[in-house]
Amino acid sequence: MARSMRTCLHSGRLALLAILVSGGIVLQILACALYNNWWPMLTVLMYLILPMPLIFFLGSNSPSMMSNDGDTWVSFTKFLTGASIVGSIAIPSILKHAGVIGWGALTMELSSFLVFGVAILWLIQMNSEDEYSSAF
Repeated sequence: MARSMRTCLHSGRLALLAILVSGGIVLQILACALYNNWWPMLTVLMYLILPMPLIFFLGSNSPSMMSNDGDTWVSFTKFLTGASIVGSIAIPSILKHAGVIGWGALTMELSSFLVFGVAILWLIQMNSEDEYSSAF
């Protein structure tokens, strides 16, 4: 495949990834604005913590995050990632259980989490692909 075609496809993927992230942000804001309740914005704290493990992992000597090495940075990275994922689901669920938010806000919050999760998984898949491994 021509180099210009690969560049165009890669740019399209990045644009679609940006649209996904923007959609997640819009869902997050709509969950608060439509129901006139800004408590669901607490989930943003978890979204801010989410990139931190990658920053900590940069200081690691381990070649992969999936390894079972006893590296403390890798362990801390796994812990922060897990805590952020659990918190992103738990905060809206706890707010709903306490009666602070309604079903609509909870649904929008969880769908925002789903959109962000798909975007992150797609970014990881895009970065793991070889330049010559596939046509798309």
